[in-house]
Amino acid sequence: MQIAVISDTHMGTPPAWLDAVYDRWLGPSDALIHCGDITSVAAWSYFLQHDNFLCVRGNCDWDPELAGQLDPMLTAQVGPLTVGVTHGWGPRSQVPVKVAQAFGPGLDLVCYGHTHARDWSVVEGVRLLNPGSLGESGSLALVHVDGEGGLRCEFIDSV
Repeated sequence: MQIAVISDTHMGTPPAWLDAVYDRWLGPSDALIHCGDITSVAAWSYFLQHDNFLCVRGNCDWDPELAGQLDPMLTAQVGPLTVGVTHGWGPRSQVPVKVAQAFGPGLDLVCYGHTHARDWSVVEGVRLLNPGSLGESGSLALVHVDGEGGLRCEFIDSV
């Protein structure tokens, strides 16, 4: 199983390069997770083409239509994994700890954004993933899940 994780797209109208990124990495994944700061209904609608798309609201998702559709945190079953998703908040240096504390141990994976910095770590017993910023640097992450539920993260420079 493969899960694509993106964050901080900060897109109005989806740019032309996004089709190639979607076709190569996002679309073929079993699930697509967006960790907030999608920023436009047009971008949100674009990603809704994925059959298993999960998205949370970020601090830049001010559009009332987005705010009405997206929760700031969610927990979902993604294949064999229980996954938490949030954007993150507060000073960037404190975000991983705040996110780990908000979800607590017991989940297989917690995905977050906000810092625009890649992170694959364990904080307070919580496996964290921040894919970086797709909109700023073209960064995304693929999580490969083996038959026993083992996780391997691969960071991609997509553009």
